[in-house]
Amino acid sequence: MSALLELKHLTVEFHTRAGVLHAVNDLSYSLAAGETLGIVGESGSGKSVHALAMVGLIPSPPGRIVSGEVLFNGRNLIGMPERQLRDIRGKEIGFVFQDPMTSLNPVLTVGRQIMEPLRRHLKLSQNAARKRAVELLDLVGIVDPDRRLDQFPHEFSGGMRQRVMIAIGISCEPKLLIADEATTALDVTVQAQILELVRDLKRKIGTTVIWITHDMGVVAGLADTVQVMYGGRIMERGPVSAIFRDPRSAYTWGLLRSLPGKITAPGQRLYQIPGSPPNMVHPPAGDPFAPRNSFATDRCRTEVPPLRQVDGGAAGHQVAAWYDLRSAIANQGAQS
Repeated sequence: MSALLELKHLTVEFHTRAGVLHAVNDLSYSLAAGETLGIVGESGSGKSVHALAMVGLIPSPPGRIVSGEVLFNGRNLIGMPERQLRDIRGKEIGFVFQDPMTSLNPVLTVGRQIMEPLRRHLKLSQNAARKRAVELLDLVGIVDPDRRLDQFPHEFSGGMRQRVMIAIGISCEPKLLIADEATTALDVTVQAQILELVRDLKRKIGTTVIWITHDMGVVAGLADTVQVMYGGRIMERGPVSAIFRDPRSAYTWGLLRSLPGKITAPGQRLYQIPGSPPNMVHPPAGDPFAPRNSFATDRCRTEVPPLRQVDGGAAGHQVAAWYDLRSAIANQGAQS
């Protein structure tokens, strides 16, 4: 499969009163056409910021893209004139934003907001755009879509507003769909319906998907590739089966241990990764996870590890670590 999206050394920072916040640091990866990439990590890891930077939605000031390229279908989106970016956003790249409360315009009906990209990008007539908008609301599970189309966002629940955002994101059947915490406000039944909707979209038109989430369970059921981010960097990346069965980053290992399904004994406490995420105004000198990592070496604390192929691992399984997690866990077990 050819690469639809390629990031090269993307670096994003924000100028704050406390100093320069290093949100995304030298981020590079590629995404094949038709692939689903699940991006996971704690808040502040750079997941959402790098996605917004890709499509020119970082507010400036205080944000600034320091360096890097974002190649989409061979075109560099960084530095592209805003008029050209507007032609790509919504049509070729759909975006489901994290917070529908602030992303939807409160003074416009949801129908008008769904119809806008249909009329602008697909040049549909008013009647054709309305018909398609009704189909989209029905597709995302909103009952009585023809009537609800004329209502305002405040007349919808939080979960239903999120479904409206998804309808807008997929309205033009984009080549790339970026979903930022798209199912966070939904109950598990509706969440399953939305995930199935995304799978159907992939099967129908081969949409490439970037799914940003905190939910490792969603990633396991949807993604082809998992990318674990921390401190604005990629800690581990690889096929979903390899990441879940054979994690090589201590951070990934900690996230997997934190899943409720890992509890095996009555009364056993849910595991939590010790410490707090780094202050990216004053980032650690080496591996950003080193201060919270019991397996960290002296080199981890002074030198940033590059992303490299895992020794003996699956093809495409990469990790940024100076230590060998398997050996470190075995040694820790032997000493306890």
